Amino acid sequence: MKIELVFIPSPGINNVRATAAMVKLLVNSDDRLSVTLVVIPERFSPGGTSSVYPESESRLRYYHLHAGDQSTHDQDQTYMSYIESQKPHVRNAVSKLAHEVSTHPESPRRLAGMVVEFFCTPMIDVADEFGLPAYTYFTSNASYLGLMLHVQHLHDQEHFDVTKLRDSDAELDVPSLTRPLPATCLPSVMLSKDWFPNLLRRARILRGTKGILVNSVAEIEPQALKFFSGWNGNPPLYAVGPILDLQTDSGDEKRREILRWLDEQPPRSVLFLCFGRMGGFSEKQAREMAVALERSGHRFLWSLRRAAPAEKIMTGAPPGEFTNLDAVLPEGFLDRTAKIGKIITWAPQVTVLAHPAVGGFVTHCGWNSILESLWFGVPIAAWPIYAEQQFNAFRMVEEVAVAAEIRKDYRRDNLLGESEMVTAEEIERGINCVMEQDSEMRKRVKEMSDKFHIAPMDGGSSTHAMRKFVQDVIENIS
Repeated sequence: MKIELVFIPSPGINNVRATAAMVKLLVNSDDRLSVTLVVIPERFSPGGTSSVYPESESRLRYYHLHAGDQSTHDQDQTYMSYIESQKPHVRNAVSKLAHEVSTHPESPRRLAGMVVEFFCTPMIDVADEFGLPAYTYFTSNASYLGLMLHVQHLHDQEHFDVTKLRDSDAELDVPSLTRPLPATCLPSVMLSKDWFPNLLRRARILRGTKGILVNSVAEIEPQALKFFSGWNGNPPLYAVGPILDLQTDSGDEKRREILRWLDEQPPRSVLFLCFGRMGGFSEKQAREMAVALERSGHRFLWSLRRAAPAEKIMTGAPPGEFTNLDAVLPEGFLDRTAKIGKIITWAPQVTVLAHPAVGGFVTHCGWNSILESLWFGVPIAAWPIYAEQQFNAFRMVEEVAVAAEIRKDYRRDNLLGESEMVTAEEIERGINCVMEQDSEMRKRVKEMSDKFHIAPMDGGSSTHAMRKFVQDVIENIS
């Protein structure tokens, strides 16, 4: 039986490309499967931007929703309410696809279900209207998914409100972890009385789906997979990662300049500091970082940007640039470190991590950044900022032991505010630990990197999970 799935990623070219990377692996794993990927236009984007997206391929095509009149959109509309507003357009798209599939003369196939990215769970209502099984693509890790479902269980079944752990030094036993989780490493959304109800709703929705695809690797999360394989009311979980967007554009002059500098450095000698799309710091914090870098004596490539106001982080406001680094950093720092360091704003993260000169990575612990670092065998120094990054930092430092700690419970967002400034001493300690050349941590990173490369191969754990998912989809067709 030939089947078709509808995938709905979150708006944005990076989200679409990441989902498309997973879909390509999925369709290649089973020739019975075709996929239509419905592209929701980005907020406030001009119409006709579909040319920047990948082109349709055999058994993978893109259906672009019309951008409409962006000037009529509420400028204060939240990301989630914008996605909700796209539901009628998604409904029309699925209606057309259902009709097309049912009347396709050359290649009869069944519309077998809808797979929505985590932030697009409102679209599950559309799947229900058409009688389609609904699945979720969860772009973070299985351990964090297990935490979400566990706190929802505690709230609904045991009447325990996890928000009471705010400002507490308590620990929480989580079935997807092997050791207790400090309350200080809980994500802000679980400690905020305003946001926690929304997380509970999403956790309940996830429990009602037919299965969850996770961008992770079984070998890095054995406890979480054990939790999901038990008879505990959880949907089936399929660890199909690592899903990585490794495409690079060597024609960019900034990228070439960075590569030329890296080419001049010894192997594994450079510390790379980069904090994701939303990562920025105050002038005071930047000075502490500079002091730590100079004291450590290590070569460094530092992506440095000015922090957006904390209240803007969760709304998607990007960091800015420091216009005068001489006035921000310690006096004489740029001259003294000119031969061993390079400061940049934008960083081609994949390109840098793949370079043999890079020996350590100071990161915000976004899940994609962790996957990329482990894929390329680069040890991590954990400095989380927002979202689930404190949880990720805890796992990488305490459970998987592939990361040094700078401060695993640091946070800066509009929900709980900002932690105390991280000191130069803390930063220097983490830097020296991650750059140690013959450490046990570096050996574990190499072992995990090898497992990451095997997982998507034929016979690997992720390929097996993809094939199991397709078979389950076929069996779930009513």
